[in-house]
Amino acid sequence: MSKKYPVREIILELLLEINEEGTYCHTAIGNTLKKYQFLPKQDRAFITRVCEGTVEYAIQIDYIINYFSKIKTTDMKPVIREILRSGVYQLMYMDSVPDSAACNESVKLAQKKGFYSLKPFVNGVLRTIARRVNEVEYPPKATPVAYLSARYSMPESLVQRWVGSYGGDITREMLKSFLEEKPVTVRISGNSDKEKVLESLRKQQVKVEKAPYLDYAYYISGYDHLMTLDAFWKGEIQVQDVSSMLVTEIAHPSKGNYIIDLCAAPGGKALHMAEKMGDFGMVDARDTSEHKVNLLKENILRSGAINIRAKRQDATVFDTESVLKADIVLADVPCSGYGVIGKKPDIKYKMSSHKQQELVILQRKILSMAVDYIKPGGVLIFSTCTIADEENRDNYQWLLDNYPLEPDSLNPYLPRELHCMTTSRGYLQLLPGVHKTDGFFMARLKKTEA
Repeated sequence: MSKKYPVREIILELLLEINEEGTYCHTAIGNTLKKYQFLPKQDRAFITRVCEGTVEYAIQIDYIINYFSKIKTTDMKPVIREILRSGVYQLMYMDSVPDSAACNESVKLAQKKGFYSLKPFVNGVLRTIARRVNEVEYPPKATPVAYLSARYSMPESLVQRWVGSYGGDITREMLKSFLEEKPVTVRISGNSDKEKVLESLRKQQVKVEKAPYLDYAYYISGYDHLMTLDAFWKGEIQVQDVSSMLVTEIAHPSKGNYIIDLCAAPGGKALHMAEKMGDFGMVDARDTSEHKVNLLKENILRSGAINIRAKRQDATVFDTESVLKADIVLADVPCSGYGVIGKKPDIKYKMSSHKQQELVILQRKILSMAVDYIKPGGVLIFSTCTIADEENRDNYQWLLDNYPLEPDSLNPYLPRELHCMTTSRGYLQLLPGVHKTDGFFMARLKKTEA
């Protein structure tokens, strides 16, 4: 660890910012690493690992602390609570940190922050957990919601909903999947020589593994930074989850199509659709902010695509110039993000039922306008990165009930192993731990001629 800049103190300040001030985990960590960009790579990695892990496992960690401590985490001073949480994470999930170091450094940090009188408490709780963590008794499996919540660190409210929708066994597999480390997934451009791209990555010491379902999808790991990879700068690879790639497959663009992507940033699907059309047609990639549009423009420039344009346009504001113009409209609408909790763990703490209902209203506003932009016989592709029925199947049915749309089977466009009862009816719900992807929903609906 750095002698000049004590990383555990930086971690403590980060956790207080995340849990007490409500800053999103990735935002807080990103800003902090930018501030301390001169720290050694090892220190920066340690900060990231402990912060992300402590946030991800907070419910389980609190359960363990409360099992051994007379003072419950809800009654602790925030500084002590975060010191204990990060200490327990290091004890349980970081073999590279000796138990003695996790305990001693936590005690020193408590003293440094002015809690000299609480040093014995911090020391006692952490050393007890280090010795006896295997004695922890989780709630009985006969009470599945409480058990799954504590065991897999997920709020009981979400566990309750998913058990109701998917059953206990599938919910357990999803929760396990959320806690598994996810490699970066990339799409190899169809304009590139795949074998040469793979060779280039391996020459730069990148570990490359085949991803499921699509022959151009790969996992990559073992590199320092994406921007150091030649294949990235040449536009030969695009970071994109397999679930997102499948959306383009079901859109099935043809040469000459005019496509509107309403919520396009950072541009993975839009670029994929442009690539599918060769140099023909046009993808109109839109998003709400200048920042997001700049991300789109950067990715377009890097890819070298000539049949895609990025512009700032709010999907909730009706665009009269787009009425009946599009062969395909992609509405990858804002959502709760429950399908990507494994990559963004604090989603599970920040999304409320009220916020979700507001999202459903927003989604329907965007979808209702999207329908008007489609030519008769054209296609609406509706997708989200969530596993919530309210945002997915309920919206799908709402579209069918209220607009001149009919389901269009996904089976001609998907790998056979993904065919199921619903794909023939025009939609697919991907579930983490069940499918080899993020949690994702996608639907294909055709606009009738009438």
